Amino acid sequence: MNDTLEGRIRERAYEIWNAAGRPEGQAERHWLVAEREVLAMAMARVSAPGPATRRPSRRSVPPATSKSKGRAAG
Repeated sequence: MNDTLEGRIRERAYEIWNAAGRPEGQAERHWLVAEREVLAMAMARVSAPGPATRRPSRRSVPPATSKSKGRAAG
């Protein structure tokens, strides 16, 4: 598997071409569709917050719950 951006686009364009029945004369269209898909996936990975970029919760301690609920008065 090719790890370069161009290689990933090339592989995806080939998959699209193959799935379309290998038509002649549509290489540019297949390339552009593949390019859009590969770049969108790359951008999604870059913009998705990872464990190191997540902000800690403002509330580190869970809210207190009333222990008297459900108890009979007595």
